[in-house]
Amino acid sequence: MSKRKHKLENEKLFSQIEQSSESTSDDFSETNHSDILISDESLANSLELSGLLRKPARRELPRMKKFRFQLLHEWILANVDPCRVADIGGGKGLLSYLLQQSGWSSTVIDPVHQELPNKYKDLIQDRQVRIAESERVPRIDEVFASEMAMNFDLLVAVHAHGCNLQLIDAAAQHNCAFVILPCCVIGEPLLPPPGVHWIQFVVDYAIKQGFEIEPFRLNFKGQNIGVYAKRWSS
Repeated sequence: MSKRKHKLENEKLFSQIEQSSESTSDDFSETNHSDILISDESLANSLELSGLLRKPARRELPRMKKFRFQLLHEWILANVDPCRVADIGGGKGLLSYLLQQSGWSSTVIDPVHQELPNKYKDLIQDRQVRIAESERVPRIDEVFASEMAMNFDLLVAVHAHGCNLQLIDAAAQHNCAFVILPCCVIGEPLLPPPGVHWIQFVVDYAIKQGFEIEPFRLNFKGQNIGVYAKRWSS
């Protein structure tokens, strides 16, 4: 199946899922961050992000309140070749678990140890899936440090506090690709100048580090814009 057909079929499936679906322990609350969503005007004025406004099919779908890990898992499968993933700030590890079930190698890097959730919603099959108590994902229960990136091909961070710029620096140093969904500037070493949204600042920072940028938007409420980046091909 082509990646385009895979995306279209997933959009159709996701649109059928009721927004009132039963909440499960693996999902975030809608958001508890003080992030300010980027406006359509800012997107339109951005050379790198304006393309997100030219994808009406995705924007017309009912916006989900949760399931961001499942949505990101599907996006990664459709857009990135299998590789070694570092799930930075991965919490309970659902994203790593889903990647592991898809045959990938994924390790959670998070200083707070948490067990896997006992269930999650399979969006493709539209059903609840139980996770056995015996299931595990590899974990490094430490704060992310740049040297950790040398053991991975793709660094992933979803609304991770205080490590977005560090992640980009580490990816540049160790020649990794990365996927990040920036949220807020808590704990970051640099702040965007007045009038520049944090997401645009992150994009600009990555470009200066020599990365080719591919922005994307997932179908959940809150800060749902992600950035996939890899080094420019020689």
